[in-house]
Amino acid sequence: MRSDPAVDCSAALEWVEEVLGEQVGEVRRLSGGWTSTMLAITPRLHEAVVLRLMTNEPWRTHGEPLTTRESEIQRMLASTEVPAPRSLAVDATGERCGHPAHLMTLLPGAIEPQRSDDASLLRLAELLASIHAVEPTIDVRSYQSWAWEAKFVVPVWAVDARLWEDAFALLRSEPPAYDPCFIHRDFQPRNVLWNRGEVSGVVDWVETSIGPAWLDVAHCATNLAIIHGTEVADRFADAYAAKTGRPPQPYFDVMDVVGFLPPPGKTSFITDPADLVRLEGRLAAVMTRYC
Repeated sequence: MRSDPAVDCSAALEWVEEVLGEQVGEVRRLSGGWTSTMLAITPRLHEAVVLRLMTNEPWRTHGEPLTTRESEIQRMLASTEVPAPRSLAVDATGERCGHPAHLMTLLPGAIEPQRSDDASLLRLAELLASIHAVEPTIDVRSYQSWAWEAKFVVPVWAVDARLWEDAFALLRSEPPAYDPCFIHRDFQPRNVLWNRGEVSGVVDWVETSIGPAWLDVAHCATNLAIIHGTEVADRFADAYAAKTGRPPQPYFDVMDVVGFLPPPGKTSFITDPADLVRLEGRLAAVMTRYC
């Protein structure tokens, strides 16, 4: 987790005790978060809960809308079959907790990003299809591309500079038409929980949007490609297309890969050379689908 171990959580824990009406017992840090310090908290009498403290920049600066959005989305999803946490309380401005904060239920299970068998990929595809089938009952913002113009710089580790330049040129054109739907926007193996071989939850709803379904598919596929290679990514995408009948839109695959590049002056959160090779390999694979 990219969280400062020196973060003072005392004020936040006092707030949690006020919300729950009892003292907390065990507090442990959860792994996997890029944006936040995530704490699993066990009260004395009630079931365990999760506290998100938006401690990491640049997300902390935008913590109020992010935590508010996640809370509103989780409350909406409570009436659906999507296995999401349930929102309990929000300190969106961080007035009480020192950082924007969201308290929610703790779902059973753990992330298992190593899963790459056909049955697991099909379950991921089915889960994503169920998210896309949600009819929002609240206003949900339009999606934002994470591949903005300032990122259109060939990375120093690239083997094929022309490949990246071609991708940038493609993204300067208008995206294809799509049927807008409810999307998670950060659907990927590290945001899916498994328990005893079955999916038990989907977490991290701060980026939820209305947008192209294939952008969610693309983001999960890119993450799978970084972990396992593009063949596994394609098996997941094929499973989703077969389940839903939605045709692939490789423009959004390219958008997602380029979105992994860091903004100017920032360091990429992907640093392993093998992961970078697989990221470029994914770009090469999806770019060929325009030929």
